[in-house]
Amino acid sequence: MSNVSPEFDKLLKLSADIGSDPLLVQAAGGNTSIKQDDTLWIKASGTWLMNAVDTDIMVPVSLPALLTALDDGNDHAERAQAFVDQARNPAGLRPSIETTVHAVMAQRVVVHVHCVNTIAIAIRNDAQSILEQKLAAFNWLLIPYMRPGLPLSRAIAKAAADKPAPPDVIVLGNHGLVVAAETTELALELLQRVCRALEQPFRKSRNADTDALLTLAEHSDYQLPASAACHATAINEINCRIAGGGSLYPDHVIFLGMGSAIAATDESANDVARRYAQNALSPPKQILFPGVGTLLHHSADASTEAMALCLADVTARTAADAPLNYLTNQQNDELLNWDAEKYRQAMNQNNT
Repeated sequence: MSNVSPEFDKLLKLSADIGSDPLLVQAAGGNTSIKQDDTLWIKASGTWLMNAVDTDIMVPVSLPALLTALDDGNDHAERAQAFVDQARNPAGLRPSIETTVHAVMAQRVVVHVHCVNTIAIAIRNDAQSILEQKLAAFNWLLIPYMRPGLPLSRAIAKAAADKPAPPDVIVLGNHGLVVAAETTELALELLQRVCRALEQPFRKSRNADTDALLTLAEHSDYQLPASAACHATAINEINCRIAGGGSLYPDHVIFLGMGSAIAATDESANDVARRYAQNALSPPKQILFPGVGTLLHHSADASTEAMALCLADVTARTAADAPLNYLTNQQNDELLNWDAEKYRQAMNQNNT
C-alpha cells in the first residue's frame, strides 16, 4: 500500500488489537478510518479488523467528493464505492457500510466498535439518562437507532451541528460506539476511557449440560458451539428471556437471523427445525435450550460463532429489569434485504 504514513501504520495496529478483542469487535463488525489529505482510508466491507496488520483491508475514498454528495443529498453517497480511488485499490475492495459515518466526523481518526458494555446500555429505553451520568466528563451524543449507513450518518451530522464543539464520543442506539480524535493514540486512549466508564456488571452462569445437548442434537444438523461461553444465553434464565424478546442490534440480525430460536420443553433440535419449516422459515442458526445450553447449525462459520458469543456477552451485561428497545419487524427486514449487507456477508465468508 503506497502513500501511507506512520500514523496510518499505528491505525492498522490499533485496528488489529481491538479486532482481536471480542468485547469490542465481533467477526467482520466494527471499522476504523483515517483522513490523510483528501483521502479517507477506511476498512473494507466484510473484512476483519483483527487482520489489519497482515492483510490489505483499507480502502481509499475521495473525501471531498463523498462530502459533496452528502451535502447535495445525493443517495449515491450510500454506495461509497463510487468514490473509491481505484488506482490505489488493486484488490477491488468495497468501503465499509459505515463510510459516510466516518466522513461526517470532524476528527482525523475514527474508531467504531460493537462494544458489548456499550450495547448493553444502548439497547435500553432509558439509555439517555444512564449515559448522562456515566459520560458526564465527555463530549458525547446518543443517536437513537437508525439503519447503518446513510440514515445513520445524516442523523449524526444533524445532531452534531447542534453541539458547541464536534462530539468525539457517539453512542449508537442498539448498535455500538464511535470515538474520534486527531491521532490514533488519542483515539485509543479515548476508547479505553469510555469503555471503562460504560462497563456493566456481568451475570455469571453455570456450565452447560453438554450430554443433554448432544442428545438433543442427535440425527440433526446442529452441533455444540466451539466456545463454551456461548451457552450462557440459554443457561441463565434472565439472559434467555432477554434474548427471546427479539433482535437487539444489527449484526445479530445479519449473522444469526431475526430474534432467537428458543426450544420448548422436550423439543429437540429437529423439532425446532421442523417448527420453523412449518412456518416457511429457514432453520435457525442458533437454538437456545433454556437451562441446558446452545446448539449451532452445522453451517455456522466463525462469524456465526462470534455473534453467538456476542449475544451471551450482551445479555449477561443487561440488567434483569432493564426496559429494552428491540428492533422492529420493519428494521429487521431493512437489514435482511439490504444489498450492502448481503455484500458484506459474502465478503465476510471469503475472509474467515
